[in-house]
Amino acid sequence: MAIGLGLIGTGFMGKAHALAYRAAGAVFGDLPEVRLALLCDTPSDKAKAMARQFGFQCATGDWRALVTSPDVDIVSITTPNGLHREMALAAIAAGKHVHCEKPMALTLEDASEMEAAAREAGVSTIVGYNYIHNPAFAHARRLIAGGVIGRPVHFRGIVDEDYQADPELAWTWRAKRADAGLGTLGDLGCHLVSMACGLMGPVESLLADTQIIHETRPLADGSGRGTVENEDAASAILRFASGAQGTLVTSRSAWGRKNRLDFEVHGTKGMIGFSQERMNELQLFVDEGERSRQGFRTILTGPEHPPYGAFCPAAGHQLGFGDLKTIEVASFLRAIADGQPAHPDFSAALGFEAVIHAIDVSAREGRRVQL
Repeated sequence: MAIGLGLIGTGFMGKAHALAYRAAGAVFGDLPEVRLALLCDTPSDKAKAMARQFGFQCATGDWRALVTSPDVDIVSITTPNGLHREMALAAIAAGKHVHCEKPMALTLEDASEMEAAAREAGVSTIVGYNYIHNPAFAHARRLIAGGVIGRPVHFRGIVDEDYQADPELAWTWRAKRADAGLGTLGDLGCHLVSMACGLMGPVESLLADTQIIHETRPLADGSGRGTVENEDAASAILRFASGAQGTLVTSRSAWGRKNRLDFEVHGTKGMIGFSQERMNELQLFVDEGERSRQGFRTILTGPEHPPYGAFCPAAGHQLGFGDLKTIEVASFLRAIADGQPAHPDFSAALGFEAVIHAIDVSAREGRRVQL
């Protein structure tokens, strides 16, 4: 029997989820069949129009009707952050599997409640950390695990965008902690944390600082300016449980940066570098051979870096952002079919989000935070 999908939200991530669930079976071939059962958005007329566009059988303007529908087995949540907790808890209570975009919730307490509820109910969960599903990232993990660069000793990561760089951009819910939670840490920094932890292991402690670059923004109705309550930029010095160290830097107000998500892993025998804006490439340096011939090599992903080959039989033709979401969806469907945890499920994602909230605590209290 086909798995029924219920999708809440039709924005950027809603469309990405719809396309990924439609594509996953065609790309991989060995997945459970998915039926696009029910789509929710408001107003209901919009939901109906988007259901036709995305290929869903039915539409509703009531998300509560979606999470309790007998036609729905997976609830996909792509709404603003402040709605995640309530929707996820309702879906879990109804016995549904949950695919939730990051961050899980506004606060670590809410995310912990979601994780505990899912674990007790025994439903499958996954959180939308799509960048760690990149074949290039998976290859970096294999290189590190295989000792190619020796013992990892330092991680350096940057994630920047410029969607809040303009000081005259109108104030929105994204500037309010009660509606958005954290700022750049919740939007961008958590992706970098997912990569750091995936390559280096868990974070033991950190020392951080944050900055609100534009303290007010004009209200959309022209009545004045609203206060920005969450961070535009953040920096942290990390100590991993392995003893390795690292740095994280993130900004949503970095002019010219559209999706800069870069990392370097330094080891005792070499290093690995990656840039999301060149997401099909890894840079590798290994201290071997004659020094006069040493240098960085570019590894271009291809069929030798699974699951690239499921999309294309030729290297250099390149995957894109949407393909990472398709890989994420495929891993979730396999986990449901096999009765195994997906990655990152609510438990793993809670670990990532504990780090970004620790950065916030460290900055506000001016102290090193233990995790």
